[in-house]
Amino acid sequence: MATLAQAKAAESIGNTPLVELSTFSTKYIKFYAKLEWYNPFGSVKDRPAYWMIKDGERKGSLRKGSSIIIEPSSGNTGIALAGIATALGYKVEIVIPEKVSQETKSLLRKLGASLHETTDDLCPRVGAGTDQSIALAKAISKPRPDIYYMPNQYENDANFLSHYEATGPEIWEQTEGSVTHFVTGCGTGGTITGTGTFLKEKNPKIKVIAVQAQRNHLLQGLRNFEESAMPDLFSRRKHIADGWITATNDESFLMVKELAEKERLFVGPSTGAVMSAMMKISQEMKSRGSIVGIFADDGRKFKTLYKQLNLFDESQIASIIAESKHLPSLAFDAN
Repeated sequence: MATLAQAKAAESIGNTPLVELSTFSTKYIKFYAKLEWYNPFGSVKDRPAYWMIKDGERKGSLRKGSSIIIEPSSGNTGIALAGIATALGYKVEIVIPEKVSQETKSLLRKLGASLHETTDDLCPRVGAGTDQSIALAKAISKPRPDIYYMPNQYENDANFLSHYEATGPEIWEQTEGSVTHFVTGCGTGGTITGTGTFLKEKNPKIKVIAVQAQRNHLLQGLRNFEESAMPDLFSRRKHIADGWITATNDESFLMVKELAEKERLFVGPSTGAVMSAMMKISQEMKSRGSIVGIFADDGRKFKTLYKQLNLFDESQIASIIAESKHLPSLAFDAN
């Protein structure tokens, strides 16, 4: 059952804040974070989730009263789809690797989703588990198109359009056209290709940098394209990326800690990866510039992981959350 907050939230996606990371900025190079966890269901994936649902409705593939939405996800897309679809009156089933964080599974159930769990070697890790989830979702949905609608974020152009029509224009306006480098983590490729395409149309000199995770990584939401296939959505527009940076687990989690200490931001692992890439880019810049990074989600879904890695203990997490400058209320209880 959708709550009133969830119902209103579906109408408030986008227009997330862009904030300067003042402790990292210098006289010549400015660092900016696009805080996507201000979306009502807590991540950058709210955008494609909403666009894909509306696209399915327009095409008649998604029908109220008869359709069930099913989607493979390791976290954020599932949460966004569950929250938005439930608010719009749909049933939702998410196919998810079994070792995804308990916080993520709990949130999905709270938002009304039914879960199908697939086995995995280690998760959050893109590879076998995610591929198994995709295969299972297709196996369930393909024989029953009259019942199931699978948005398929890995192929659906509505994913690309959500960023081309919204994220890109927001960044351009918020920076008043001063952005010189755009940096984002890569999973489906929707964020980098949609946002990057728009920004390059405005200024072809803007550099678009893709961040992938190391092999056997712990960076939920990112892929390593040596150990897993590049999604079709991405491969069709991979030329948009001017450069690639591979983020390691160690440097990403150290940056999670540094952002908490310096900027009082409680971020997710993929954001640590993006910030570490932004720092590498700045060290190679030979002129003034403005680096904008996508901060995909906050750290509230990763408390157990952070404790397991001895990154933070319980009291440190509580203190960070209490003192955080940018940790808005969501359209659901994140605890």
